[in-house]
Amino acid sequence: MNLYSDTQTRPSKGMRAAMAAAEVGDEQRGADPTTRLLEERVAQLLGHEAAVFLPSGTMCNEIALALHVRPGGDEVILHESAHPVVAEAGGPAQLAGAMIRTLDGAGGMFTAAQLDAAVRRPGDRYAPRSRLVCGEQTTNLGGGRVWPLQRVREVLAVARRHGLRAHLDGARLMNAVVASGVAASEYACGFDTAWIDFTKGLGAPVGAVLAGSRELIEEAWRFKQMLGGALRQSGILAAACLYALEHNVERLAEDHEHASALAAGLAALPGARIDPAAVQTNIVMFEVEDAPALVARLAERVELVAFGQRRVRAVTHLDVSRRDIDAALEAIAELLG
Repeated sequence: MNLYSDTQTRPSKGMRAAMAAAEVGDEQRGADPTTRLLEERVAQLLGHEAAVFLPSGTMCNEIALALHVRPGGDEVILHESAHPVVAEAGGPAQLAGAMIRTLDGAGGMFTAAQLDAAVRRPGDRYAPRSRLVCGEQTTNLGGGRVWPLQRVREVLAVARRHGLRAHLDGARLMNAVVASGVAASEYACGFDTAWIDFTKGLGAPVGAVLAGSRELIEEAWRFKQMLGGALRQSGILAAACLYALEHNVERLAEDHEHASALAAGLAALPGARIDPAAVQTNIVMFEVEDAPALVARLAERVELVAFGQRRVRAVTHLDVSRRDIDAALEAIAELLG
């Protein structure tokens, strides 16, 4: 079974039918009605004025950084495990000309006090200019942790006091919404830009949507064009995302239950180290003595991913059942035993 990532999901029959029936037009001219509907829905969901459909979440992040950061010494502040730092091929430097300032913190989260201490003094000709702060909801390598709404507000308050812009990487925002009961707009509306991904737990094959003010989204379109992102009859893809919003949000709770069951089972195994209470959504991070060896030996039965020498990540999603979780635990137990 595939616990490598929730990006491994495949579109269901219902989603495929919605894609096949989608009304389409030229997206670049604003003439694709399905894409326009998706953009309007996501803008409203996230509490922003407008939105733009993009092929990937990575493109959402990179375009957002380019919107907020000026080449020539501007600095982005974010967690050391955040996606633009570890998984976007140096894109912030290449595409936005950004300096990166990383903060640490448990679970992939930093505090308002850490941000306050990290912001550069204005007028210091020797230092980069602090320009943007980014948060990740939920945290990926932090173990699927949910930023508490109060901490989000505290971080945003510090950002505003220093004149910083703020960007939310909401790749798994809907997991946070389901786990916490807090509306997506409550998490996202205080940021200048925010996005959600449809290719993870929501189960679509392609697509993410970046939201912000009308002015910022108009500028985002320029960067989309610059990066070759005009999609023409994108309604076929947007229909999958609309189907996901209508059918696959509430069921994320099942993925969270499966992740909790996996964490509890791992905690009972000799040789596996994990705090089940730290598992809040669909990502399970645990430690073993030799993570690459364990992942390699399990590969034919269970697909996982190793991070470094000791950390292993497992991610539950809509193609994973409780029976799959039990089978995975049995396979892991055999090797660790």
